[in-house]
Amino acid sequence: MMPSILLATLNARYFHSSLGLRYLLANMGELRADTGLREFVVDQRPLDIVEALLRARPRIIGFGVYIWNVAETARVIAALKRVRPELVIVLGGPEVSYEWEEQPIVDLADYVIAGPADLSFARLCRRLLAGDAPAEKIIASEAPPPDQLALPYRCYSAEDIAHRLIYVEASRGCPFKCEFCLSALDKTAWPFSLEPFLVELGALYERGVRHFKFVDRTFNLNAKISARILDFFLERLDPPLFVHFELIPDHLPAALKERIVRFPAGTLQFEIGIQSFNPLVQALISRKQDNGRSEENLRWLRRHTGAHLHADLIAGLPGEDLASFAAGFNRLVALDPHEIQVGILKRLRGAPIGRHTAEFDCRYNPCPPYNLLCSTLLDFATMRRLERFARYWDLIGNSGRFRHARPWLLGDDPFGRFMALSDWLFAATDQTHRFALERLFDLLFRGLVEALGVAESAAREALAADYRASKAKGCPEFLRVDAFSAARSAAPPRLNAAPRRQARHQFKVTD
Repeated sequence: MMPSILLATLNARYFHSSLGLRYLLANMGELRADTGLREFVVDQRPLDIVEALLRARPRIIGFGVYIWNVAETARVIAALKRVRPELVIVLGGPEVSYEWEEQPIVDLADYVIAGPADLSFARLCRRLLAGDAPAEKIIASEAPPPDQLALPYRCYSAEDIAHRLIYVEASRGCPFKCEFCLSALDKTAWPFSLEPFLVELGALYERGVRHFKFVDRTFNLNAKISARILDFFLERLDPPLFVHFELIPDHLPAALKERIVRFPAGTLQFEIGIQSFNPLVQALISRKQDNGRSEENLRWLRRHTGAHLHADLIAGLPGEDLASFAAGFNRLVALDPHEIQVGILKRLRGAPIGRHTAEFDCRYNPCPPYNLLCSTLLDFATMRRLERFARYWDLIGNSGRFRHARPWLLGDDPFGRFMALSDWLFAATDQTHRFALERLFDLLFRGLVEALGVAESAAREALAADYRASKAKGCPEFLRVDAFSAARSAAPPRLNAAPRRQARHQFKVTD
């Protein structure tokens, strides 16, 4: 039977899956059998998506709208309405839950659920199918208590488990008020009942899931619950697992440490939001963080565990100039996390960060992702340099490919040296993406020598060792001088089942 209701979204990539749509599906009640789920990718052609959706002949389509898909989703909806004007379009998601008055996509839709739609979408569909259409277009929705929700994990299909990332959550919300984040609007964090949640995790495991990504904002907020979840995975380490958690940086009780050290290398990934080390900036954006304790915990995790550490910094926060950000970056580099994600401040719709706009003359991109373009502390040219720095850092500093070259890249002033390299790379290439591996190695060789003053012999030796470890089959130009044979020598052994990028970080430079 063709479903009367479709739940749809455009994911950033195919291997992502929408946990939000699966919550909606799980909570459709008696309408679940008449509801289908369709996921697409943002780079698909809009008319192909329209054709696939209309093939099911739905009466109602609910779209999940996010910062990464709002423009593409609007094009899909515009075409749907031209072909089937009577089709009811319902929008939901963070991108349309706030400041919807001037959004083109809202003009195209019939209804918008502003706020969590887990239960509200089903209620709206019941009214629409009964011929009792609400008069109001914007439907305000409050977060339901977690114990009122049907859990969504049985809605992951066999194809999802085989090919997509599986998202789970042990809690919702956040008790902290960091103003750059929409979670600042939450009243607190609400845990799901632990035993039913563990049963669902067990069912996913039995179906073959070995890569779990927790989306909790504060996984380690309640140490007792966190310890139970870690115990669940400690009992299931063979075959290898990969589990991602987001941690509060300054809260790592002994009960969690005792468990974390028992996981093999490559099993755990911790995303740790530092965002800024500047106490004045932290106070300005309502962020409570013990910097000393955060450093202590990061240092302990790096030295005593096999967890992969992914730390976050934000460039452009109110009150933080370039010198302050540079100092924070260097401070974080000294703690040696495996990855540092340099993010550019975004003014998300509804986020309280907007209250600083006038004071710091913050000017944001009017189009998604609403990134900061300039402010009184960071002019437009500097913000562009920081954006390129972030991209090149991800390509080089976070890749795990340049272990031997890393000391030459960073030296005593990691930010200053890598910014010099970043400026040189852009001047030499006028691009930030689509670098073939051989070309990237050649560019780094030139950059080390020309921009950072490294001796040719030292740069060649370090990059030759890195190229050898990469297992690449080619021969970059810089190796054709005298190091080709070294680059073709034996490569390191194959790693475990951790994702490829994280696996590259598991080797330590010992020579």
